[in-house]
Amino acid sequence: MLETLQTLPQDPVLGLAGEARADTNPDKVDLTLGVYMDEDGLCPVFDAVRRAQDELVAQEQTKVYMPPAGDADFNAGMRDLLLGAGHSALADARVSSIQTPGGCGALRIGAEVLRAASPQARVWVSDPTWPVHIPLLGSVGLEFASYRYYRPDTHSVDFDAMMEDLAQARRGDVVLLHGCCHNPCGADLSPAQWEAVATLAERQGFTPFIDIAYQGLGDGLDADAAGLRLLAERLPEVIVAASSSKNMGLYRERTGITLFVSQAPEHAANALGHGLAAARRCYSMPPAHGAIIAGRILANAELGALWRAELAGMCGRINGLRATLRAQLEAATDRDFGFVEREKGMFSFLGLSPEQTLRLRREHSVYMLDSSRINVAGVNASNVEYLAKAVAAVL
Repeated sequence: MLETLQTLPQDPVLGLAGEARADTNPDKVDLTLGVYMDEDGLCPVFDAVRRAQDELVAQEQTKVYMPPAGDADFNAGMRDLLLGAGHSALADARVSSIQTPGGCGALRIGAEVLRAASPQARVWVSDPTWPVHIPLLGSVGLEFASYRYYRPDTHSVDFDAMMEDLAQARRGDVVLLHGCCHNPCGADLSPAQWEAVATLAERQGFTPFIDIAYQGLGDGLDADAAGLRLLAERLPEVIVAASSSKNMGLYRERTGITLFVSQAPEHAANALGHGLAAARRCYSMPPAHGAIIAGRILANAELGALWRAELAGMCGRINGLRATLRAQLEAATDRDFGFVEREKGMFSFLGLSPEQTLRLRREHSVYMLDSSRINVAGVNASNVEYLAKAVAAVL
């Protein structure tokens, strides 16, 4: 029967990244994959992660399955990291969580629970959004609607249009929000805008589903979670999908969590029960290595302080790269690229056409998505001037 299968197109991001790897030009610049790179073009291992891993390897005595909900220290540490240790939802015991295989697994488990709770729910997704959101959430059969989010002409959040669209969301609907460092545009909601979204959610009765994969890479761990914490404070229900891939560098360890903030402790327990049942259907038992490492870091004051310092350095470097890239682009093109410095996290649209991005690849070996989305962390001191001059050439 396998001979009946048709050839599927290659994933556009992964395919372009493969094309970049195969390019033999020593000056090539790869801005495709959303992975943090240091000045040497490597995805580094945190010192805190290395220390926790060494301790784990030295002390580990079994490879038996993890508990179905995952590592206890990881779950507790992530709940505190996301919501803040003194959050009222935690104090009221109306939060439950399940460790998942990365942020993708967290989104899928959240979708499975939503489907069980309300099969007719519509999921409102920002335009633009991370392309994998649709297949991850749609694979369980949920219906989608789109809300306007980004204005390419101003490189900013189109907040009036967003609120106009979400005013059509009804009770029982779900609104997918990026907690910080929006992927792919880098334009985030302001504190006042988060307040307005909370008020709208109260009025319309929709449930926020927050994807927060980059906590700590925008303005810091607490500032990046402020919107999430506000919604969890004001609303009866919030679902959160979080990842340790970026802020701990645990990409290949697939370490994530789905968090259920409910109206009452018994509702949180029921949500967890459905999450566990969905996990059993999808992957049976959670992976151990990354979650135990992350759990040790979050539970240990010394390792936690080391990790926070390393993460703050990473965040500062990304923000510094944004300032440097802006200066180089403006010097090379005599155009305004101030939005690059204003945005948060690893991503930004440069505002180029697909034809211009194709020319960048063919003529300069500069690789970015056709939408001109770049991974800012792919920029470094040795390639930023070359990148700016290449952009100027196609403009």
